[in-house]
Amino acid sequence: MNETEPFQATPAERIVNDFSITFSTVNGSGSQTANTTLLRALFKMGIPVSGKNIFPSNIKGLPTWYTLRLSREGWLARVEQDDIVVAMNASTIQKELDYIVPGGVLFYADDIQVPRTRADVTYYPMPIKQISKDSNVSPKMRDYVANMVYVGILAQMLGIDLEKIRVALDFHFKGKQAAVDGNMAIIQLAVDWARDNLVKTDHYFVEPMNGTQDCIMSDGNTAAALGSIYGGVQFLAWYPITPASSLPEALHEYLPLLRKEKETKRCTYAVVQAEDELAAIGMSIGAGWAGLRAMTATSGPGLSLMSEYLGLAYFSEVPVVVWDVQRVGPSTGLPTRTAQGDLTQAFFHSHGDCQFIILIPGSINECFELGWRAFDIAEHYQTPVIVLSDLDMGMNQWMSKPFQYPDEPIDRGKILWEDDLQKMIDTNGKWGRYWDVDGDHIPYRTVMGNQHPAAAYFARGTGHDEFANYSETGEDWQNLMTRLDAKYQSSREALPGPIIETMQGSEIAIISMGSAEFAIQEARKLLKDVGIPSDYLRVRSIPFSKKIADFTRAYKKVYVVELNRDGQLKQLLMLDMPELATRFIQLSHLDGLPLTAKWIKEQVIRAEGK
Repeated sequence: MNETEPFQATPAERIVNDFSITFSTVNGSGSQTANTTLLRALFKMGIPVSGKNIFPSNIKGLPTWYTLRLSREGWLARVEQDDIVVAMNASTIQKELDYIVPGGVLFYADDIQVPRTRADVTYYPMPIKQISKDSNVSPKMRDYVANMVYVGILAQMLGIDLEKIRVALDFHFKGKQAAVDGNMAIIQLAVDWARDNLVKTDHYFVEPMNGTQDCIMSDGNTAAALGSIYGGVQFLAWYPITPASSLPEALHEYLPLLRKEKETKRCTYAVVQAEDELAAIGMSIGAGWAGLRAMTATSGPGLSLMSEYLGLAYFSEVPVVVWDVQRVGPSTGLPTRTAQGDLTQAFFHSHGDCQFIILIPGSINECFELGWRAFDIAEHYQTPVIVLSDLDMGMNQWMSKPFQYPDEPIDRGKILWEDDLQKMIDTNGKWGRYWDVDGDHIPYRTVMGNQHPAAAYFARGTGHDEFANYSETGEDWQNLMTRLDAKYQSSREALPGPIIETMQGSEIAIISMGSAEFAIQEARKLLKDVGIPSDYLRVRSIPFSKKIADFTRAYKKVYVVELNRDGQLKQLLMLDMPELATRFIQLSHLDGLPLTAKWIKEQVIRAEGK
């Protein structure tokens, strides 16, 4: 802006720390560094902010968008329209204009022909190519540093602290001073140009605040990886698949830092990139059988391939953890879009009477918590545990309180070592791998390394008796399957329970799961403002706690909000509590994008006839 005639908005006109910015670029152009730099700089200014990346499934060339949402009140969900758009892609310019709110702003590269069809939008051209050229970087790098030009222009026009931008760059480039200085030089050129050539006529500003005090920034996949490390993961086998790959990649990055013996420097873990998903789950189950805390990570198509192996683990009672970071299906679907469409797949997985414990994190803190807790549950119940995250939770950046280090001892379950096994034999005269000796439906197991002569057994996938002997006797089969069901049912109240929140005057309720949490919390506030208070329950595990049925009985209408086509959570709730089935009302949506508070609010208002 012109320093001699600065823009002076009245307090009523100023919109401070409460708007969204969308960057429209081309996949593979290097914009991610610029966008995350702005995200971290705003976070360091104390402004609550979230970042969402919408990118194509090809490698390079198609449109991609990244949205920063600033919210003084700390709302982190997606919004449907943009306050500010930074346009670097000529092919989508009309779409960008259509999504800008009245009174919004368009920053655009000045070589883009912009159809100025809207008089209610402020237009700021940016000489991206000229400033990139003036920066004296090599021609090969100009397309990449071009994104730093808009960082500088936004910093000047919105009031973003340049020192915080430097801190963000230092974090990104891991202290490599030459890279930091080079990018800051380009940003400063852009700041100077904007100061001398642009007159601010919009109403959007950022100012320092204390909304991020004692908070961190992370994505859910990294949080899950760290939680798994703190839970004692010893073995990971995986095969690359979007959007799960960054979870094993984070494990590969942090395990060498956190899981080496101090004196010998010997690694206390193994990470294997398998040839496919079948090999990955097979290796993980083998490691779990051997006594290691074992896991894999995949998405819907990979989980489909793991079906038979997971049935084997369920039946032979082998603990293993599977993270399913969901994307849109069926088939290849939309690999880089988010959904909650794998719930019924996970619930009804494999053939025969299979039952799987399912955990569903609703924040990055819970991704961390369930990262370690999943191992305890898997080993305690000697069964596979499937953790359902999604692309929005897993790959996008979220602000939260720091992760809490586990304050309870690891639960390895009922493992027998030499002395334990001998004591059991002395007490009972025998030991059987599948013998429910104490009536809690969970047998004792031995693992590799136990040198007692009675420790060995055959982990059969076919019919067997209590002592792991092959059996086709109907009575043995019925007893075994009845015990497996009883074991599964006994976990209901031991798993992470639902989160329940009430609001004075509520006559309706909302039930959801996972990343829908962020939009629903904001929607409840919007609904309250129009006279529709609502109570809320978020499901965190299956089998369902009895608390969910108790909660549901208090309402005539319970809206089940989820990100899929068929209302999968509603289906399972009705199946589990048929006597309450008529109270559940499906509000499901699937367009590949995260839910918004506006959509939820409008759906509830319409359903309520108001």
